[in-house]
Amino acid sequence: MYSKDGMEIAASDKDLLPHQEHLTYRYCQFQETKERIETAEGSLANFAKGYERMGFVREKGCLVYREWAPGASAAQLIGDFNGWSGSWMEKDQWGTWSISLPDDGAGNCAIPHASRVKIRLQHSGGWWVDRVPAWIKWATVEPGQMGAKYDGRFWNPPPGDRHQWQHQRPARPASLRIYEAHVGMSSEKQEVATYQYFTDNVLPRVAKLGYNAVQLMAVQEHSYYASFGYHVTSPFAVSSRSGTPEQLKALVDEAHRLGIQVLLDVVHSHISSNVDDGLAGFDFGQGEESNYFLQGERGYHQQWDSRLYNYRNWEVLRYLLSNIRWWLDEYQFDGFRFDGVTSMLYWHHGINTAFSGDYKEYFSTAANTDAITYLMLANDLVHSLLPSAVTIAEDVSGMPALCRPVQEGGVGFDYRLAMGLPDQWINLLKNVRDEHWNMSDLVWLLCNRRYTEGTVAYVESHDQSLVGDQTSAWRLMGAEMYTGMSVLQAPSPVIQRGMALHKVIRGLTMALGGEAWLGFMGNEFGHPEWIDFPRDGNQWSYQYCRRQWSLADTEHLRYQYLQAWDTALQHLDADYSFLASSHQNVLFQGKDEEQVIVAERGPLVWVFNFSPVKTFEGYKVAVPEPGRYRVILDSDDKCFDGDGRVGHDTDHFSNPETSTGDQEASFCGRSQSIQVLSPPRTVVVYGLFPSDASGPAHNLKPAVEQEESEGVQLP
Repeated sequence: MYSKDGMEIAASDKDLLPHQEHLTYRYCQFQETKERIETAEGSLANFAKGYERMGFVREKGCLVYREWAPGASAAQLIGDFNGWSGSWMEKDQWGTWSISLPDDGAGNCAIPHASRVKIRLQHSGGWWVDRVPAWIKWATVEPGQMGAKYDGRFWNPPPGDRHQWQHQRPARPASLRIYEAHVGMSSEKQEVATYQYFTDNVLPRVAKLGYNAVQLMAVQEHSYYASFGYHVTSPFAVSSRSGTPEQLKALVDEAHRLGIQVLLDVVHSHISSNVDDGLAGFDFGQGEESNYFLQGERGYHQQWDSRLYNYRNWEVLRYLLSNIRWWLDEYQFDGFRFDGVTSMLYWHHGINTAFSGDYKEYFSTAANTDAITYLMLANDLVHSLLPSAVTIAEDVSGMPALCRPVQEGGVGFDYRLAMGLPDQWINLLKNVRDEHWNMSDLVWLLCNRRYTEGTVAYVESHDQSLVGDQTSAWRLMGAEMYTGMSVLQAPSPVIQRGMALHKVIRGLTMALGGEAWLGFMGNEFGHPEWIDFPRDGNQWSYQYCRRQWSLADTEHLRYQYLQAWDTALQHLDADYSFLASSHQNVLFQGKDEEQVIVAERGPLVWVFNFSPVKTFEGYKVAVPEPGRYRVILDSDDKCFDGDGRVGHDTDHFSNPETSTGDQEASFCGRSQSIQVLSPPRTVVVYGLFPSDASGPAHNLKPAVEQEESEGVQLP
């Protein structure tokens, strides 16, 4: 049940109390909107079945096509089925045009499967325009004609050609480890990869790496390939460049067989301004109540050159919420990453806005409560339809309560992306030599998050790999990646440094940066090149729109070691669930100049040494429990291209701190400590083992019980 005023959220953050009026207002707007929907449609879930009535639907021996376009003066359905001559449609009082096409005498649908279709609309000024149907499930362009105009396709395969689901959705994992992927650029060849290719070649890699979720980008149809999928034209259609709807379903089904959740990168923050190929073509003026979009300057995003939805409009809510349910029901997706949430939360869209953390920046007239209401409805819908679903917000502003349940007055997301982390890593790699990195600043960066709200940590995503930017591996090693990655030659100082820091940076960020982890396709092995999609500016080249998997699979190249390290991190979490643990404690045992961080995350003790030169022998490390500790994971291991300086079979027995008088002595807040070897630019992970345990350390689970959170001790 919902709270009376949605202010239970204040229990998790007392700083929200001064903004109770604002929070109550937006929560009431959510409740009132939902109640109106329930009164009119029976339930929010029924309201979100718009695709069962709108677009092309089969009804009692005929095909019915409906389209909401209240600003149009007349409408015709055109396509291959009628020689593009036009079949007249009728308009109801709500502005919805419709036409019924009876089956033929043999019971065949009036429009053959995969036929091209469009709607021809008359503007109030008298002229006619042809548009791709708003609810179309597939849209195509002529093969080899990138940049040409799209046609809608009536998708209605015969029963024998429809995908038959074989596998149940996997349970929601305790620790979410996300592999961000773009199907089209997943091939090593200079081509657009298919859903089938991704299913056969990439999904097995994802499973072997140890990720338990794959986040698919650029699935919603977008006419401009170089937009990376963010200028969507047909929200209900799968990108036809990579195949058919049934092939995408097969991809999701196979992922489920492998125990992998599949998240969709959904774009509801804006829509492509392309009127010929997409939803933007349904803007006929006539005011905001007769449009999908806000009008005038409010309806246009200056930086993105795109149109902005009118989230207050009844039919817009039906369209977007139905879009969410469509992907859940028809394609069996397990959740969503909502793109551009910052742009939705504020009328200024975050443009030229530096968020300082002052709560007044979040709860003011700048907040777009219409968009926030939509996001609350969307999260409420997703989690009621599929309790195991995951929703992630791409938000850079840090709005409080974004990731608290709707029932408490939050916006309802499960996680937010830690978007500040990659930006700060880029800043350090570009501007500060690692011998000058400040450990206190690093810990503050990684731990400065809202612990009552889930956070997805990452070093880099697709954003840090796009043309004009550089991946972390490239910033560390540069052009030497082309000449110095062979194991048949001694690594140069640049390669040595880059390999070591790539491992330590990812280890530190995963250990301390959030409650979930994300990596972008190929970056786990240090893919050396940026991403540049085919476009006019590069003569439509695919050279940089691919992933060179062979680099990681070639035995004489060092890329394999970075991939092995990332795999080890994913399996470490699979075994010890440190991401899901509420216990995180950072210990500053020595001076900052040592460049050493000791941390407890979950049942593990992590020792990070960022020093380029200093080896610490017999380094004293505080531990949470007495007993015998052994190495669980070690970035200096030779299997990760290290020097193998740390003894994995060495027992580190804890020593009690001496007591003075009646006071229990402690070292960094702990009554026990061990002594370890910490080589330069390494991370070594220790676990507590039973006294009678034997065998390889990595096959044993620690005996320590997971503690409740004690908070994070910041410098």
